[in-house]
Amino acid sequence: MNPPRSHELLSRRSSRLLVVDVQEKLAAAMSSDTQQDLFESCRFLCQGAQILQVPVTLTEQYPQGLGPTVASLIEFTETRHAKKRFSALECTGWPTAAEAIDDRFQIVVAGMETHVCVQQTVLDLLAAGYQTYVAVDALAARNQLDHEIAIQRMANSGAILTTAESVIFEWCETADAAEFKQISALIKSRAT
Repeated sequence: MNPPRSHELLSRRSSRLLVVDVQEKLAAAMSSDTQQDLFESCRFLCQGAQILQVPVTLTEQYPQGLGPTVASLIEFTETRHAKKRFSALECTGWPTAAEAIDDRFQIVVAGMETHVCVQQTVLDLLAAGYQTYVAVDALAARNQLDHEIAIQRMANSGAILTTAESVIFEWCETADAAEFKQISALIKSRAT
């Protein structure tokens, strides 16, 4: 019999990945290094989610003005949710965590901007009862201070800070998983 796992650990059966507003025109306001790091980390999370069958949701803030999601992420979901409200929770159509019929009460959040749409989304997810994880290496903002303060505020409000690689290893859970070789290759490809 396996010992019980911590309720703080992510499970692929209980999780969703939410990528907030990684859009072409919005990303153009970021430094090129920040853009590249964000795109790579978000794609890495989406690839891991796809391998481990974790649902991926992408949102777009006012796509008519800020453009579509960057091309490297579009393949991971058929639907992108357009929004004008900064928080993404409403546009997803998700009920509160207690009302969710699919038992997906853990939400991993990535995207931009950290202090606007990501922060408001995270705070609303927490208010709706979701166990909310923030992949801090898959976030971006134009201003470093805004970025840092938003991360602190989300953590102080109850969000769990983590990294993209930690998320994927928690979803995988064991080297005995059927998908481990794919996950291992994905990790190795990121390191190069």
